[in-house]
Amino acid sequence: MEFLVAVVTAFLLVVPVELPDKTFVATLVLSTRYRPGPVWIGVTLAFGVQCLVAVAAGRLIALLPQEPVQLVAAALFGTGAVLLIRSAGRAAEEERAREREFETKVSQTRRTGMNAALASFAVLFVAEWGDLSQLLTAGLVARGLQPVAVFAGSWAGLAAISATAVLLGRVLMRYVSLAVVQYVGAAVCGVLAIVTVIAALT
Repeated sequence: MEFLVAVVTAFLLVVPVELPDKTFVATLVLSTRYRPGPVWIGVTLAFGVQCLVAVAAGRLIALLPQEPVQLVAAALFGTGAVLLIRSAGRAAEEERAREREFETKVSQTRRTGMNAALASFAVLFVAEWGDLSQLLTAGLVARGLQPVAVFAGSWAGLAAISATAVLLGRVLMRYVSLAVVQYVGAAVCGVLAIVTVIAALT
């Protein structure tokens, strides 16, 4: 049961954080340039590598004394909440800027299936280092959740976001307010920060 809770927690934390993020936009742009299948494969593989790195970082942090680790994890969640709230007001404008940025990056690449997968892997692999979802994934592991479960939940969340971008990106962007999604993500991060602080101090 703990495993499933950790998977669901990681999934539910990553999805609202990444939906309005450059992950979604980059995948959306890539899928307008290439066939959706290779794009999704390349993007998902890049996310897998980055989730592994985040989980490994969380495991290293977890080796430190418990109370400081919990406080660091709480700080990561709190930082996530603040960043999401700050960017919510300009979410639509940032999304357009990111779209232009990623269009430039992929415009020169040939459009075969292998090139599409490689380009997608490269763009997302570079773009996502130090991303909020990576920090939050590390924070969940540092907080004591099972690493394999956190990896599975985070990777599944990122894969779901990229699949949504590939299949429904344009439609979704028309009807879903990015600001609302960011506020939801901020609320989730805020709750996790409070719970983690309470756990550290009791």
